[in-house]
Amino acid sequence: MNNNNNNILVTGGAGYIGSHIVEELVKNKKNNVFIFDNLITGHKKLINKKATFIKGDIKNYKYLSKIIKENKVVSIIHLAALLNISEAETDKKKYFKNNIIGTKNLVHACKNSLVKNIIFSSSCSIYGNVNGPVSELKKPSPKGYYAFTKFKGEEIIKNFSKKFNYNFAILRYFNVAGASSSKKIGEIERSHGHLIKNIAIQYLKLKPRIKVFGNNYKTKDGTCVRDYIHVSDLAKIHIKALKNIASSKKPLILNCGYGKGYSVQEIINIFTKMKKNVKIIYLDRRPGDVAQVYSNINKFKRTLKWKPKNYNIRNIIKSAFDWEKKIKR
Repeated sequence: MNNNNNNILVTGGAGYIGSHIVEELVKNKKNNVFIFDNLITGHKKLINKKATFIKGDIKNYKYLSKIIKENKVVSIIHLAALLNISEAETDKKKYFKNNIIGTKNLVHACKNSLVKNIIFSSSCSIYGNVNGPVSELKKPSPKGYYAFTKFKGEEIIKNFSKKFNYNFAILRYFNVAGASSSKKIGEIERSHGHLIKNIAIQYLKLKPRIKVFGNNYKTKDGTCVRDYIHVSDLAKIHIKALKNIASSKKPLILNCGYGKGYSVQEIINIFTKMKKNVKIIYLDRRPGDVAQVYSNINKFKRTLKWKPKNYNIRNIIKSAFDWEKKIKR
């Protein structure tokens, strides 16, 4: 029988990032991992067979509360969220219900439970427009509605931590890309508009077409600048953050990036060296996009004392291509 302290619930555990976190968690045989996912943007293919899958929605407070208590959950990694930046601008009610009310349901479901640790999946988009590397000390200034929902989620996690007696970590993701070296999991969902996923899709086409949303930003080449982190490194960060807050009992807020910004054009230039006959289509900016954001990783290095393994951008892109080839077979 597993120790209750190793009972871990991953909301959104059948999604792209969630499945990589579950893959890391189940490596430790002492962990008893539960996946809670409504499979709207998650996928059955990404459900880890070594974890217990529960189909459910974070908007259903009663069911969520029942699952947490029945399974004696001690730690929660909360990733269940809607992610499409453009859709968030046009359907704010949908994003409010899922990302904000869903997170509020989650913390309230921890009342009178065994939950001691929560890790919240946040986003670098909460910072808004920045010049140069951004540290965790910068006051949030979300520009788009998706970013606003992540900011409000952070506030909920912080505000209820003392009331419901849990430790918390807030991990602010920069741009997540790539696929697991196990070749078992990777990004399936296409609707999020992720650049490296999109070029991986185009990589398999005879006449690839890449859409660039905005080339008149105040950046080095007019296109958006982002900090790309390999999904496997990000998954490992969750494991380390969970250990950190469980032992220190102190809150943790961390940027999750590599501290280097690449423009959309630079990523496309790498792609065009790998693939011929690429047509690039420049379109208007997307609502909610910021010009540039990349991470100051000083606190990250100091706190976790760990060096990521997959920070080479070409290797990140190649792993995305390898995964795309696999799911197309």
